[in-house]
Amino acid sequence: MRVFKTKAFARFVRREGLADTSLIEAANRAGKGLIDADLGGGLIKQRVARTGQGRRGGYRMLLAFRAGDRTIFLFGFAKSERDNIDTEDLALARDIAGSWLSADAKQIARAVSDGLLIEVSHAG
Repeated sequence: MRVFKTKAFARFVRREGLADTSLIEAANRAGKGLIDADLGGGLIKQRVARTGQGRRGGYRMLLAFRAGDRTIFLFGFAKSERDNIDTEDLALARDIAGSWLSADAKQIARAVSDGLLIEVSHAG
């Protein structure tokens, strides 16, 4: 399974000091069926731990997810900053997830080439 992050999400990860290994772990959990919340339309929510802490009080990540194919990290927020997302943001996130999940290999390659998506290395 290929794992990507959007350009905006990459800024969030950098600002929060999160390692790509945390993203790979979250994607792997989803791949094993361990999904924190299925939000419909290929959009899932996964919890990611803060460094040195557990997942419960850490970060919430919204991912476009298709088992065995691709995971794209779209949006993240700290649990301490935001309890959840509102209905409008959820609808927008579902639309974005649907667009990325319906993209073919050529479109994904173009998005990577253009810097819209960044592939997350499984090597960490």
